[in-house]
Amino acid sequence: MSLKTAIVTGAARGIGLATTKLLLREGWRVAMIDLDADELAAAATMEDVLPLPCDISDEGQIAAMTARVAAWSGRIDGLVNNAGIADFRPLDQTDHATWRRIMATNLDGVFLTSQAVIPHLKKAGGAIVNIASISGLRASTLRVAYGTSKAAVIHLTRQQAVELGEHGIRANCVAPGPVDTKLALAVHSPAIRAAYHDAIPLNRYGTEAEIAEAITFLLSDRASYITGQILAADGGFDAAGVGLPALRRP
Repeated sequence: MSLKTAIVTGAARGIGLATTKLLLREGWRVAMIDLDADELAAAATMEDVLPLPCDISDEGQIAAMTARVAAWSGRIDGLVNNAGIADFRPLDQTDHATWRRIMATNLDGVFLTSQAVIPHLKKAGGAIVNIASISGLRASTLRVAYGTSKAAVIHLTRQQAVELGEHGIRANCVAPGPVDTKLALAVHSPAIRAAYHDAIPLNRYGTEAEIAEAITFLLSDRASYITGQILAADGGFDAAGVGLPALRRP
């Protein structure tokens, strides 16, 4: 019998790459999907992976990618919709072109990729894990397009769970809080990092590997009776609400 196969989008770096490596350790084969062909080629050095450059906002490319994965593996058991882009600017400076660019990848890409893979997941009784963000659960400055796209992914996950459950397909969502990625290290100043640390009950950023653990669990048979759920992997950030960090200090 062939190994279980997952498609991971945005797999060339960060959370997507960490998830790929963990799935491989747990005995899966992984189709690594990313728009950046050069970065993908550099990352895809492991056995049991298929690197495929693909723009997930392009329906034709998604169809070709899905067919290629099915031909390679003979089955598709899981989909991790991780690919996304961010843009941080004030609401009144967010032009329509920027709005549409964010939505095309972060929301349309999740919708289109899931649709393409559903026939294969029906055969396998597989699972979808969508990656949203804490910004989809709570509003924040400079994130009108990004946060709205991630909030839509959260609701899309619930729609998928309700409509696909009768086919044995589970759909769940991971909403990461601040994570120590290269992007975060580049754009978060010491003051921003300190503010996040104060607001997060665990008093630190998460790691890519920690988010990968949550994703891999929800994709696995260990979560066989879990669907339609939103898991905030955020160190307690969402639970703290507005929070009063000063009250937690001695």
